[in-house]
Amino acid sequence: MKISKKCQYALRSIFELASRNHKLPVKTHDIARSQGISLRFVEVILNELKHGGFVESKRGNEGGYVLARSPDNLTIQEIIEYVEGPISISKEGIENEGNNKHIGEDAFLDLWKQANDALTDVFRSKTFTDLVEYERMHRNEHPPNYSI
Repeated sequence: MKISKKCQYALRSIFELASRNHKLPVKTHDIARSQGISLRFVEVILNELKHGGFVESKRGNEGGYVLARSPDNLTIQEIIEYVEGPISISKEGIENEGNNKHIGEDAFLDLWKQANDALTDVFRSKTFTDLVEYERMHRNEHPPNYSI
C-alpha cells in the first residue's frame, strides 16, 4: 500500500486542526503555511473533507475550518479510507488470477490477510489526539539550549 500525497496532505491538514484548539476556526492559509502544502491543495482537500463530515467551515472574518468531531474520536483509518478507499496491501483480484491454484497460494493469501489486518489495526487504533500528543512529547524531549 502506498499512501498518495493527497492522502498525506489530508492527514496533515486534520493533524493541524487537531493540534490547535479545535473549537476555534483555522484559516486555510495558516494550515498551508504550517504544513508546507500549497494553499490551493489545502482548499481542495478541506472541501473534500467537509463533504465527508470530518471538518466544518465557518464563514466570516473570523472564519476558517474546525474539526467536525473531537480528535479523540477521529482515527487515521477513517481519513485514509475516505481519501484512498479500503486499506489493502495487495491489488484487487490478486487472490484469484484464473482457475489454476498454485502451490503456496493459500499460504500467501493468509500472509497478505495477516499483513493487511495488522496495518488496518494500526491505523484504526491511532487517533489524531494520539499523534498530537506524540508530537508534543517528542518536541519536548529536546528543548533548545539557549545557555552561553
